[in-house]
Amino acid sequence: MSSRGFYGQLRLGQHLDRGSSFWKLRRNGNLAVRVRRLAIPKPSPRSRFQPLPQCRTQPVRRYHHNPYDDPRIRNAKPLFTNAQFKHAIRSPQTKTVVIVAFGSAVIFYFYNLETVPVSGRTRFNCYSAASVREVGEAQAKMVMYELERQGGRLLPDWDPRTRMVKRVMAKLIPFSGMKDEDWEVHVIEDPGTANAFVLPGGKVFVYSGILPLAGNDSGLAAVLGHEIAHNLADHIGERLSASIGVNALMYSLILLSTAVGLGPFIMQIFGGGIMDIAFSRPMGRLQESEADYIGLMMMAEACYDPREAVNFWRRMNAAQQNAPPEWMSTHPSNQTRIEKITEWLPKALEKREQSDCRSTMAFADLFNRARRRGFVIAPEY
Repeated sequence: MSSRGFYGQLRLGQHLDRGSSFWKLRRNGNLAVRVRRLAIPKPSPRSRFQPLPQCRTQPVRRYHHNPYDDPRIRNAKPLFTNAQFKHAIRSPQTKTVVIVAFGSAVIFYFYNLETVPVSGRTRFNCYSAASVREVGEAQAKMVMYELERQGGRLLPDWDPRTRMVKRVMAKLIPFSGMKDEDWEVHVIEDPGTANAFVLPGGKVFVYSGILPLAGNDSGLAAVLGHEIAHNLADHIGERLSASIGVNALMYSLILLSTAVGLGPFIMQIFGGGIMDIAFSRPMGRLQESEADYIGLMMMAEACYDPREAVNFWRRMNAAQQNAPPEWMSTHPSNQTRIEKITEWLPKALEKREQSDCRSTMAFADLFNRARRRGFVIAPEY
């Protein structure tokens, strides 16, 4: 078809409506080429005012991935089954290991037995003095950190309460058997706490709340002599050693009982307070009684009145009306302490009369020598 046909009758650039399209002629050389384009329909007057169609929102689906839905995990086999564990427990190799370990533990236990000179009881203590001193230094740093964290403060050296504690300690240290320790005395401002303790290495901490109960220097000497006695008798090392024995006994029972299916039952019984009531608390009461005796003799040799120890525990008994029963505590009851100290008073008064207050041969030195040789020095205990 020539350019002068139907399309040739239109001028270049003229539009021709054909349904939904329009045609436009262009000159390409000498030929007229028709180009088809999609026409955009013009909105009618009515359509201008019609509302837009509402979009329907689809609900959002949330998928929770559960790793246990993976069939590889559901069908996975345990690395160590109960049957394999029971077989390992009952195997000859395991029995050999148990026998050798038990024999080594028995030898280690008897090798570290020693006699407490004042009470004559035999105890297990595997910690050296250097190890216990390191533990004491770490505990002292922890006490100072907690005091700073809680906003507490130490009384200054010029405070009369601090001067009182240092004055009593200066007279007790020569009779403590630990004159070479690096002694540090700290008095904590806390009227609501009646407590004092001496950590290994000579770190002394006294709460101001115990000073009114002490009353005077002799009463305070009863308190500090008791706390020093714990270090002299190495009760801290004994407690650390006892924790090893108790834990070894408990886990051995659990391991052996697992072979017959009683592991959870044993853990429920012995993992609670029964082990504490049966072992730790009775041992704690024995240690407290020994420290009472040693501290009483120590304060008597330092020329303090041992009768003030009885008065101190009477005041303490009046202040502690809701104390737990003795069998539930790590300390003897106040009444028991008063009765025991009253029995020891004649010996303590004799020590005071014989003392020159200069520690030529103190009771603590005799205690250390008796501990090394393993004999008893207090038959009246």
